[in-house]
Amino acid sequence: MDSLITASARALAAGDALGALKRVALRDDPPALALRGIAMAQLGEHPRARELLRRAGRGFGAREELARARCVVAEAEVALAMRDLGGSPRPLAAAAATLDAHADRANALQARLIAARRLVLLGRLDEATAALAQLDARGLSPALAAVAELVAAELALRSLRVDTARASLAQARAAAERSGVPALQAEVARALATLDQPAARRQTQGGEQALTLEAVAALLASQALVVDACRHGLGHGSAWVALARRPVLFALARALAQAWPGGVDREALIADAFRTRRPDETHRARLRVEIGRLRALVKTMARIEATGRGFVLQPLDGREVVLLAPPFDGDQASLVALLSDGAAWSTSALALALGASQRTVQRALAELETEGRVRAIGQARSRRWLAPTLAGFTTILLLPAALPIE
Repeated sequence: MDSLITASARALAAGDALGALKRVALRDDPPALALRGIAMAQLGEHPRARELLRRAGRGFGAREELARARCVVAEAEVALAMRDLGGSPRPLAAAAATLDAHADRANALQARLIAARRLVLLGRLDEATAALAQLDARGLSPALAAVAELVAAELALRSLRVDTARASLAQARAAAERSGVPALQAEVARALATLDQPAARRQTQGGEQALTLEAVAALLASQALVVDACRHGLGHGSAWVALARRPVLFALARALAQAWPGGVDREALIADAFRTRRPDETHRARLRVEIGRLRALVKTMARIEATGRGFVLQPLDGREVVLLAPPFDGDQASLVALLSDGAAWSTSALALALGASQRTVQRALAELETEGRVRAIGQARSRRWLAPTLAGFTTILLLPAALPIE
């Protein structure tokens, strides 16, 4: 490795992206291209960074598989920062294997952390948990240890294990402080702040109350019968009936919970469940069928009794009924929840993460943009979406490790 490459790599490791670029800006050999790509990524120029890293990877010879693998890892990190989640994970897995074979443990761990974070963003939490469990965290650098703890905390938060998440974030904060990387410390601070932010609303006849994640976890662990409009289901304790794939039944359950301890008129239930204001006998007959189906599903938790005007929910064992709603109203709650991580998402990545069509996501984004809840950057295929009050993403913190400093 020549002196300019070494000096550039040292500048990158110190966070001096411009200083690194000055040393290799006019060079097109593969090591210089790789360093230029990493520097551009640190400056937020992700498309250009990806192009340079690809050129660098192609430029390394057949005997330089280690250098090519490092470029693949760096490119994967850039893709993660761009929220481009559509590619195959195989190149990254192959790169990790190559790095292992060459005893480059740090970059192999980095590759696996990127893979785990990608799985988290895609909502494949079981796979992400398994991937994280396979990591050998011994001897991790402080920055990598902080990122690993952030992934663990995110997984714990998504399964409402708040105490576990808080412990992981405490370790992440300690590791981030040891790393001395301000952006990483800021990311940990943002993650800690989410624990104190409203995560849902408890709605009753008397009004509504904002709940933190800890309060939500406590509510779900209580004896109350919770109709959960965040996960679209209902239950108490460990008992749970999922209605996410049965929207009519969930609409009925939600309306009954919202009116508890009172009842709901048949016309109101038809309007909520079937989206019509002009009910006829067909709708009334269908309502009886759907109520019968819901009654059968929840019979171990509650009864649904007919009244003169409609139906009323009566939980067993004198339980309280609580309706848990997202932090804000509207069908775009899940979309905004993804965007609230502060990163720029492509429409295709959002559709992939939500399991919806791109057209559906585009319509929802257009509505949210009109309401000022999201903003767009770029045009056409390069367009990305952000929540308005958040910006930045620190996955590129790992990039300085993509090339060794010799």
